[in-house]
Amino acid sequence: MTTDDPCPVFFLSDSTGITAETLGNTLLTQFPAIEFDRMTIPFILNVEQAQAVVDTVDGLVARGLRPIVFSTAVGSDIRRTLATCTGTLVDLLGTYLGQLEEALGTRSSNIPGRAHGLGNAERYQSRMTAVEYAMEHDDGQSLRALEKAQIILVAPSRCGKTPTTMYLALQHGIFAANFPLVDEDFDREGLPEPLRPFVDKCFGLTTNPLRLSQVRTERRRGSSYASLRQCGFELRSAERLYTSHGIPFLNSASMSVEEMAAMILQRMKLKR
Repeated sequence: MTTDDPCPVFFLSDSTGITAETLGNTLLTQFPAIEFDRMTIPFILNVEQAQAVVDTVDGLVARGLRPIVFSTAVGSDIRRTLATCTGTLVDLLGTYLGQLEEALGTRSSNIPGRAHGLGNAERYQSRMTAVEYAMEHDDGQSLRALEKAQIILVAPSRCGKTPTTMYLALQHGIFAANFPLVDEDFDREGLPEPLRPFVDKCFGLTTNPLRLSQVRTERRRGSSYASLRQCGFELRSAERLYTSHGIPFLNSASMSVEEMAAMILQRMKLKR
C-alpha cells in the first residue's frame, strides 16, 4: 500500500447501515489528511453474507491494503464471523452491549434495525408527519396551519433553509417551516406579514456573500440574483431584520446541516 492509495473503509450492518455510517464517519473526520474509499454494505442477514464480506476484506489485505471495518451488526453469529476478518474491525455496538447487559441485568434483544426501523411506531409516525409538514411549508409555499410550526426558518434564498427543516423533521420529528426573504421585505424593513404573529418561533440563517454568490451562480449564472453585490445586500438586510426583531440567527457558511440543527434545537429549547 503506497501513501497515495486511499484507505478502504467498510460500513457494515444487519440493518440500513445509517448508524455505522454516522458513527464511523464521525471518527474518520479526526483524520483529515487521509483519503478514504468508503463502501456501505447493509442488510447482512446471515453468516454466509457475513463471510462474503470477510472474504472481500481479506482479499484487500492480501493485496497490501489496510481496510478499516465499522460494524453495527447485533446478531451474535454475524458478529463472530465478521470478527474473523484480517482488517481493522471497529465493533460499534458489540463493544458496549455486554456492559449494558450487566448494568441493566438483562440480555439484549439482538434484533437488528431498532435504531432506524419501526421499533417505535409512534415515534416513526411522528417523524413522517413532520416530514409532510416540512414539505408543505417549504419556501413559504403554504401558510396553512402555520401556528403548528415549532420553528420557522427565515433567510434569503439559498442559505440552507430547506435541508435544515427537512433534517429537523426527519431526524427529530420537529414541525419546521421555512420562509424566504425577498427584496420587498428588505425595502419595508419589516417581517413578512404572515410571520408577524409567530416571531417567537422564527430563527434566521445567514451565510457569507461569496459563498452565497457561488451557490446562486450554479442556478442562475450571470444574473443579478447571483451577483456578489446583491448577495451582500440581502445578507446585511436580513441580519438587520433579525436583530431589530430579536430573532436569533446563525451563519451557515461553514456548518453542516447536522451542526445547524443541533444549534437550533439548543437555542430554541426544542425537545428532540
